[in-house]
Amino acid sequence: MEKILVIGAAGQLGSELTQALVDRYSGEQVMATDINAAANSKFDFCRFQVLDVMDKKALTDLVAKEKFTQIYHLAAILSATGEKNPHFAWALNMESLLTVLELAKIHGIKVYWPSSIAVFGPNTPMQNTPQHCVMDPNTVYGISKQAGERWCEYYFQKYGVDVRSLRYPGLIGYKSLPGGGTTDYAVDIYHKAIAGEAFECFLSEKTYLPMMYMPDAIKATLDLMHAPKEQVKIRSSYNLSGMSFSPKEIHESILRKYPDFKISYQPDFRQAIADSWPDSIDDSAARADWGWAHQYDLDAMTDDILANLPAYMKHFV
Repeated sequence: MEKILVIGAAGQLGSELTQALVDRYSGEQVMATDINAAANSKFDFCRFQVLDVMDKKALTDLVAKEKFTQIYHLAAILSATGEKNPHFAWALNMESLLTVLELAKIHGIKVYWPSSIAVFGPNTPMQNTPQHCVMDPNTVYGISKQAGERWCEYYFQKYGVDVRSLRYPGLIGYKSLPGGGTTDYAVDIYHKAIAGEAFECFLSEKTYLPMMYMPDAIKATLDLMHAPKEQVKIRSSYNLSGMSFSPKEIHESILRKYPDFKISYQPDFRQAIADSWPDSIDDSAARADWGWAHQYDLDAMTDDILANLPAYMKHFV
């Protein structure tokens, strides 16, 4: 029987992925963990435990006690937040991954660890960025993700650890608040539209970035983790793509439903981060190896968010 540990479960991705795992398995088989004790209220559908991923002994003891067969390691400091405290971001992002990989080696655990388009940089091809290319990230988040990819492949090649990873584009969901990423504007903008407020965007109107709606991200993650081992041919991290759009285009998509919605542009330090990332991603390897296919384009995502977000907004007050 599978026993699954989700580390950093209360984040934007973790909240929805944990629910999807419980739907596939059961609440008894899935344990959500997070450093925030108040996150317990989010997980009445599965087991929950407070865990600081930097507490190596606590994590080691928990894995030994519970005999997990899968670990989804989602805890991380994201791009914009990481630039404010780069040493801590490096320490958390890297030390926690190495602890998880070592535990996986010892106990024979399958691991999921998310990478990001942040691994790319100014000298990366910007259009249809290929799976294998120059990667020269210029944020501590991107540097840690690039290094993490190398560690994942190393543990697979050296020790046979079944570790799997996706390079997520910007993730957009409505069930939780964003966590300090450069693509967060594409989450916040829907909240402002529904609240009847104008939106000030921290990126310029023509900044194209690869994006993905959360249901597609969850589907991709589970598809990869349940693919036969021989089909998973890339053990660093797979490129993943859904759509690419600019702040101007997402505004225009929202105007179809909220014709009076106003936006202004005040680029800040996050503009330089966005400018170093690709405009679009070539994910043909994921499509060929394990059958990845996205379902949502921009307008379909907008329609779904605007239909469902109002019922959730009372949780964010």
